[in-house]
Amino acid sequence: MTGPSLLASDGRALRRNLALATWGLFVGLALIMLAGGLFGTLVGVRSERIKLPTAVSSLISASYYIGFLVGSRATLRALGRVGHIRVYSALASLLAAAMIGAGITGSPVAWGLLRLVTGLCTAGLYVIAESWLNDLATNENRGRLMAVYGVVTVAFFGIGQAAIVTFDSRAVTGFAIAAILTSVAVAPVALSEAAVAPRLEEKENISLRTLAKMVPTGVFSALLVGVAHGAIAGMAAVYATRVGLSRGQIGLFVALPSLGGMLLQWPISSASDDVDRRAVGLAAAVGAAGIAALLLLGSPDKPMAFVLIAILGALSYPLYSIAAAYTNDWVPPENLNAAASQLVTLYGMGAVVGPFAVAGAMIVIGPSGFFWALIAMHGVIALFFCYRMFVWRAPLVKRPWAEVSLPARAFFMPATIIAFGVRRGRKLVNR
Repeated sequence: MTGPSLLASDGRALRRNLALATWGLFVGLALIMLAGGLFGTLVGVRSERIKLPTAVSSLISASYYIGFLVGSRATLRALGRVGHIRVYSALASLLAAAMIGAGITGSPVAWGLLRLVTGLCTAGLYVIAESWLNDLATNENRGRLMAVYGVVTVAFFGIGQAAIVTFDSRAVTGFAIAAILTSVAVAPVALSEAAVAPRLEEKENISLRTLAKMVPTGVFSALLVGVAHGAIAGMAAVYATRVGLSRGQIGLFVALPSLGGMLLQWPISSASDDVDRRAVGLAAAVGAAGIAALLLLGSPDKPMAFVLIAILGALSYPLYSIAAAYTNDWVPPENLNAAASQLVTLYGMGAVVGPFAVAGAMIVIGPSGFFWALIAMHGVIALFFCYRMFVWRAPLVKRPWAEVSLPARAFFMPATIIAFGVRRGRKLVNR
C-alpha cells in the first residue's frame, strides 16, 4: 500500500473509532439539549404570560447559571470517585425531576430554585462531555471534534426551543415531555462500552488563577462569551414576548440563534484548527455585533429579522468552541478535565451576568435594549481577541497552505486583514 493510501486508511479508521467512542454521548446530549431548549423557553414564556417583572424574569434566568457555578465543581469531584457514566446518569435523573417539578408549580421562588438545579445538572453534563471528548482529541482534530459537540448541543437546543409552538406554557404537558426526553437520554450513555469512557486516573487539579496565567486568552474569552450567550438564551423569550410576537413567532425567534449556530459551527471551528483561533473568533464576534446593530433598524415581526437573528447565532455560538479549543491547546493532558470544569464555571459566571445586563438595558431603553446589550457584549469579545493578538504574536496560518481546509481559506482573507491591522497597531505603539 502506498504512503498516501495508508494515511487515508488510517484517517478512516481514526474517524470510525471516534464515532464508536462518542455515539452514545452525542445521542444522549442531543436528547438532553432538546429537553433543555423546550424547558427553558416554557419557563421564559410562562413568566411573561403571568406578567412577572423584568427583574424577576432575569433573576430566574440567572439562577440557572448560578447552578452552573456549583455543578461544574461538584461534577469534577464526583468523576474521580464513580466515573463518567454513573455521574451522567445521576445528573440526568435529577434534571428530569427538576423539569417536571417546575411544571407543577406556579411559584416564581420555586422556579428560581428549580432553574438553579437544572443549571447545576446541565453544567455537570457539559463537564462530562468535554472531559470525555478532550480525552479522545488531539490538537490537530480538537476544533473539529468540539464543532461536532457544538452542533449537537446548539442544534438540538434550538429545536427544543422551536417546539414551544406545540405546547401551552401554562400547562404541565410540555414540562412532562422535557422530563421524559431527559430520562430517555440516560439509555445511550449507560449502554456505551466501558472501554470507550475516559479512564479513571488521578488528574492534577488546576486553579482558576493558574489557568488564567497559563491561557489568559481562553479563560477570559470563555467568561465574555458566557455573558453574551447568557443574554441570548435567558432573555430572548422575554424580548420576543414583550414586542408582541405570537406564540409561534416567539418559538421561532428564540430557536433561530441556536439553529443558526449549527450552520457555521463546523466551518468556524474547523477554520480555527488551521488559522489562528483568535483571528477567527475576532471575525465572528465583529460579525455578530454588526448583525445585532442591523436588528435595531427593522421590525421584529418581519422575515428579515428572523433571518438576521439566525445569522447572529451562527456567528456567536461557535465562540465558546473556539475558547475551549484554544485553552486545551495549551493545557497539559493531565489537567484537561480540570480545565474543562473551569471553563464551564467561567462560562456560567459570565452567563449569570448576561440576563441582568440585558434586563437593565431593557428597563432603561425599552425592548431594543436587548440588541444594544448584544452589540456591546460582542464588541467587548472582539476587542479582547484583538488585544490578545496584539500582545501575543503567533503565525496566522498554523499548517502548510496546501493542507489548509476550505473553511479556513474562507476565513483567511478577513483574518489576514485583522492580523495586518493588529501588527500595524503594534508597530505604531512601539515607535
